[in-house]
Amino acid sequence: MDIQVLRRLDEKNKANADETRALLDEHGVRSVNMMGSPGCGKTALLERILPLLQPTLRCAVLEGDLFTTQDAERVAALGTRVIQLETQGSCHLDANLVQRGVRELPLGECDLLFVENVGNLVCPANFDVGEHARMAVVSVTEGHDKPSKYPLMFSRADAVVITKLDLLEHTDFDLQAALAGIRQYNEHAPVFQTSTRDDNFDDLVGWLTGLCGQGRRHGGA
Repeated sequence: MDIQVLRRLDEKNKANADETRALLDEHGVRSVNMMGSPGCGKTALLERILPLLQPTLRCAVLEGDLFTTQDAERVAALGTRVIQLETQGSCHLDANLVQRGVRELPLGECDLLFVENVGNLVCPANFDVGEHARMAVVSVTEGHDKPSKYPLMFSRADAVVITKLDLLEHTDFDLQAALAGIRQYNEHAPVFQTSTRDDNFDDLVGWLTGLCGQGRRHGGA
């Protein structure tokens, strides 16, 4: 009798994600999966918060993109260790590709790892890549209905960042409606309101620093 056995692809993805998380835990590294639409400002956000974090935390970035290295070059210009992850057209990072990137890093020299996912509000929310926390990023130029249209992304977020607040007066973005939409699906995640033109990152930096705990090996108390 010929029996064909088919298994869900996410079983292998979960196994790889668990292995990656265990490897990071072994070295005391915390990881954050940054997700959001194309152009929402994920890389610009990194450009602002990395210089604020790096005096006390050793940071690295896995930069997910379909083909180019443009975002990775922007991050590398900050003096941050960065590895490009090219999906060759796939709309999200998976745990296997992230695991390969993690194994290229000198984990003994890292405290906080950012995984900047491919710009997409749908697919990345479905894939654990070995992160410890998920950050959903949404900009005021996208529309306040994004949380209600993409509930999976926001319901699974450990933090939400609303970006480009400096453009609020030039859009029809309803901030209160967006906040209500987030809370409809996620009652507990902190929501950080930011603009890369202002110095309003203290709370977000504090949250990220808190992820690394009080016993980090490098800098700080």
